Amino acid sequence: MRWLVLYARSRQVPAALAVAVAVAGALAVWALAGDGGAVPGDPRPAALVLTVAAAVASTGLGGQDHALDRTAAIRWWTRRTAHVLLAGTAACGMVLGLRVLGADLATPAFVVRDAAGLMGLAALGAAVCGAAHAWTLPVGWLALSSFSPPLTGVPLEAVTWMLQPPGTVAATCTALTLTATGTIAYAVTGTRG
Repeated sequence: MRWLVLYARSRQVPAALAVAVAVAGALAVWALAGDGGAVPGDPRPAALVLTVAAAVASTGLGGQDHALDRTAAIRWWTRRTAHVLLAGTAACGMVLGLRVLGADLATPAFVVRDAAGLMGLAALGAAVCGAAHAWTLPVGWLALSSFSPPLTGVPLEAVTWMLQPPGTVAATCTALTLTATGTIAYAVTGTRG
């Protein structure tokens, strides 16, 4: 297990986890207070927590030494894939864990879809922009989704996928496409140097 500890430390996993838990805790306090303007059924708080979790996790998608990641004689694609999947699972666990405290932010289907799509988007950002700037894709897409006009139709449902109800086909397809594309791109190519 020594390699796992070294890998987690080199990817800043403990620090990323601490920040994500702090953000989730702050949102739980806000949601439980009930007077902070939270509207029951509003998907934006859950999408915000998941976006922050993906953005924080994206900083650890690159190692300390880019050349070492490219030349090491180990199979990085399995570790990269596992990293993205575990980060998405941790984000799901944080939001769904808030239910224990009484903060029911979103349905499990919504949380799983958004966590998977956002981690795929963060992985795509790491492959295209590098780990230092991978957070820009999830945060930018949340901003686009939050401020887009409230129109209907398949193209808009695809653009605002992270705020759509869980049964929306276009939103689910968009999230799955982002998950697969981002995870595969990151697993095969690693981070941009």
